[in-house]
Amino acid sequence: MNTKDGMLTSEMSETEMRPEAQARRLELLAASCTAGSCPTVYLTDRGTVVVQGYAFEGKDAGVTPPPGELLVEIPAELLAAAVRNQS
Repeated sequence: MNTKDGMLTSEMSETEMRPEAQARRLELLAASCTAGSCPTVYLTDRGTVVVQGYAFEGKDAGVTPPPGELLVEIPAELLAAAVRNQS
């Protein structure tokens, strides 16, 4: 990851991030429960992160994602735990 104008950037191109180039394997990094369906963070086999969370309607917050992207909400501690577990 690199930083440009205060934004994180990846070495991965936008084309590589598109759904048609999806990862084939997910490794659990952190979950907010031990069973069932709940916010979860996964590491993919191509070095990206997949987040399962609650749908977040961004228009009320002034954020409109482009087609093909979604906003999800997860507990901040879950993301911190995923970072700790990834190392």
